[in-house]
Amino acid sequence: MYAVIKTGGKQERVEEGQRVAVELLGEATGAEVSFAPILVVDGDSVLATPGELAGAKVSARVLGEEKGPKVRGFIYKNKTRGRRSWGHRQRYTTIEVTAITREA
Repeated sequence: MYAVIKTGGKQERVEEGQRVAVELLGEATGAEVSFAPILVVDGDSVLATPGELAGAKVSARVLGEEKGPKVRGFIYKNKTRGRRSWGHRQRYTTIEVTAITREA
């Protein structure tokens, strides 16, 4: 069984026991979070409409925070000696999916 969840403006395919890095949630380490799935696949059955997904839920446990890779940028303006460099590291929350439940 797997589900597709939406978090941080992105969609992620998850299964039970899987560890996923998602956009920063602002939750403490060890906290339980839940997501409303937008798709649940259980063998041959596929739940995709809002009526079918009304009782479905994806539960996860927050494992901690991490930083993504360093992104470096450089801006150069010709003939004016304009130079500017910058860097960014995105912060992520690591979660472990504990359960995918659906209404029977």
